Amino acid sequence: MRKTEWLLPVLLLALVAPLQAATPTALPGIPAPPPTVQAAPAQPAWASQSAAQKRDARARYAAWQALPDSEKQRLRQAAAALAAMPPTQRDALRARFAGMDQMHRDAWLLGPQLGVCYPRLQPLLGFVPEAERGPVMALLRALDATELEQLSLISLRTPPQERDAVRAQLLGLAPAQRGAWLREKVGR
Repeated sequence: MRKTEWLLPVLLLALVAPLQAATPTALPGIPAPPPTVQAAPAQPAWASQSAAQKRDARARYAAWQALPDSEKQRLRQAAAALAAMPPTQRDALRARFAGMDQMHRDAWLLGPQLGVCYPRLQPLLGFVPEAERGPVMALLRALDATELEQLSLISLRTPPQERDAVRAQLLGLAPAQRGAWLREKVGR
């Protein structure tokens, strides 16, 4: 198992299971779990949930909807693997995930590809103005694993006072120019 593969089933717990347990009329269109996955324990009816629980369910639903189909498929496979685990192993994964910092848990809402590198991207991309969020997410989803690693290094090396300028520079590049820019910034 790769260093971060254990997090895929946990990501599923964090992202998909609460959605699947929501009242269908509250959040329509939630993908059904694969037949091998048992549904999460029933959550209280939508009307009886607190405002914070509803906000959390809506955020998770929006995060699921924003994932590319390939990442949704990876999560469905993780769900099947999670369902096949002994209950003690599932509980251990849940406890391990619950013990993570909230920022790291929330990062997994971005999906497996971005969730794994988000802690290193956070200095550069953690506090993005609302108007830039869509373009930043589109840019991140367009980068391959090597480019995400390069951007992670840039993020960690960029002083706080330069982050806005570096992010603006990156967002201003045409997709064909990003690879060269990232290599140049990393020094490779």
